[in-house]
Formats: sequence, C-alpha cells, structure tokens
Amino acid sequence: MKLIFLDIDGTLTTPGSNEPPASALEAIRKAQAKGNKVFLCTGRNYAMLKPLLKYGFDGMVAGAGGFVTCGDKVLFDCPMTDEQTKTALDTLHRGGVFCTLETKDVTYGDENLSDFLAGQSEGNSEIERWRKALSDSLNIHPMSEYDGRPAYKVVIMCLRMDQLDEAKAALEKDFNFVIQDVPAHGCLNGELINRKFDKGRGVLRVAEYLGVPVSDTYGFGDSMNDLEMIKTVGTSVCMANGSETLKKMSDMVCPAVTDDGLAKAFAELGLD
Repeated sequence: MKLIFLDIDGTLTTPGSNEPPASALEAIRKAQAKGNKVFLCTGRNYAMLKPLLKYGFDGMVAGAGGFVTCGDKVLFDCPMTDEQTKTALDTLHRGGVFCTLETKDVTYGDENLSDFLAGQSEGNSEIERWRKALSDSLNIHPMSEYDGRPAYKVVIMCLRMDQLDEAKAALEKDFNFVIQDVPAHGCLNGELINRKFDKGRGVLRVAEYLGVPVSDTYGFGDSMNDLEMIKTVGTSVCMANGSETLKKMSDMVCPAVTDDGLAKAFAELGLD
C-alpha cells in the first residue's frame, strides 16, 4: 500500500478552486482501486477543504499539520493557545500586517484585506487562493466577528519584512514564519505555523498509524508551505507551476495543475 499526500491550491486544483481536473480525479480513483490511500495535505482549515471531501479522500493533514485524520479517526488536533492567538493578532496588526485567522470551521479576515489584495499582481498560489476566496465569499468572516474559538494558523500579508519584527520577537520561539519565495508579486505573504507540527509530521503520523514505511509515501506540492512534506515523503513531486526553490528540492517536477500534472505524474510513478 502506498500513501499519497496532495496539496490543494496550485497542486490538486487551480488556486482558490474546489474543482480538481477530471484527469486528477480519475487518477486518484485508480490509485485507490489498487489499494493505495490518498490524503489531502494542505494549509487549508477543515472549513475550506470540506468541499473537496465529496471526492472520497482517505483522510487529511489540514491546517498545515495541526489537524490530522485517517478515515473517521482524528490522529492529531493542536490549536493555538488563547494567549498565542491574542499575541499574534496584536503584534501583527501593530506592524500593519494583514491577517486571516483560521479556526477549524471558520476563517476570519481583516476587513480591508480584499482592498490590499486587489493591488497585487497575479501568480502566487497563496495570494490567488485568498483573492478567490474573498471574491467568492467562501466562508471568510470579518475579523471583528472572531469569537475566541480555537485557532490553528494565521496567514499574513504585508509589504516589508520589517513589519513582522515585533511578532517575530514575541512568537518565533513557538512558530515558524513561513514566507513564500515569490517576490515579484509586490507583497510578502506567508503563514505562522506552530512548531509543534507541520505537513511532514502530519505525513509521519498517518504513516505510523497505518503501519506504512515512509519510503512508500508520495507527496505533491507547489509552494514553500509544502517544504516539510516534500522533505519527509519517500518520493516528492513539485508542480511545474510551483516554487523554483521547491522544484530543486523535489525528486520530480511534473506538468502544471492546468496541464493534467497529477494524472501524468501518477502514471509515470505507477500509482494509478
């Protein structure tokens, strides 16, 4: 049995979309028919990945590793503490950083985030995801409505790295500041990921639970928030539309998500 882990935005779907190419769905079903298991491995929270569950995935590594399931079994659930959430939002906002806060079931965004994104160029999968989500009103609530429910991750966008200085001083001991490496888009964007988890450790949790050696795991991604997954799996694949840095670290580069990349990679690797 092989375990296959798929990032969503820029990998399984075009950024911000919930509709995988038909070729990808066919490849996934064939892989499962051969006895393999296919998992979503994404920075999205449960609420934002939920529309994809109708396609019959075997579990998820959600919230960049903060919430991990196999079938109906929850293997790991690690939200931020209330103090960490408050410190993150306070320090980031004082630095003029635009934030979205991801809980399990709701995503909250700064009210002026859509205006900020409207001024940015296209191409970065994370920026495109949020632009799409905001324009389509995909369950992103105003930050003023945040009710204190447990949060797993903060997505950040700003114009200069020094805007993160105060937040880093307060939080870097507990959180990785994962910044995307696509500077041509006019802004910095990334995520605060708890050092207690990442996508790679999510992969390991699933593999251990199922008794599958890491050498029989496959990971597909496109951006730097896939780095730990790419470094962990037995066989790593980066999309042609992905980060140049990630491509250099991957075992294989497959065609872009818009060019049936997953289906072609599954076929080349003998997964379907």
